[in-house]
Amino acid sequence: MSVILRRIAPPVLILALAACSGNPFTRTETPVEPVPAAPVSDAKVAATTTPAGSGVSIGTGPGKSAEALDTTTGKERAAAATPSAPVSDKLGRTIASLGDPAETGFWLKTPLVTSTRKGRVEDADTGKTAEVELRPSGGARGSGSQLSLAAMRLLGVPLTGLPELVVYTR
Repeated sequence: MSVILRRIAPPVLILALAACSGNPFTRTETPVEPVPAAPVSDAKVAATTTPAGSGVSIGTGPGKSAEALDTTTGKERAAAATPSAPVSDKLGRTIASLGDPAETGFWLKTPLVTSTRKGRVEDADTGKTAEVELRPSGGARGSGSQLSLAAMRLLGVPLTGLPELVVYTR
């Protein structure tokens, strides 16, 4: 009887285990119903289409609007909007995203400079300019830049946008 068990037991054991795990060729599964997409609220649409400086919320809670975080004065905005001297050198073009909104002032962190200096940025689409402090980002050339909240508002670009800027140094 021991010979019979040795010959029959392995195939029976294999069949028993296969039955427990289910055969992938004969198993039927209930189809999964697709989950409907969450409706997009008008507030979300407005936040993505509202121009910079018009009450766009940067975060949640009170005091998080662009106006609340931009502490520059009207005098400072006027100075940044008026070129103070002719530019001396075109450094290149860069794509900029919004930098840290808590850092005040008019600045651009960019890999186009290796030391802090005065400069000017120009929106490649609109031609609007802003006087800024050019700060080294430490990134590789072509890695993109970060523009201050105040400078983005002055240029009139959306806070969630990625404007192409022409960068000049003084």
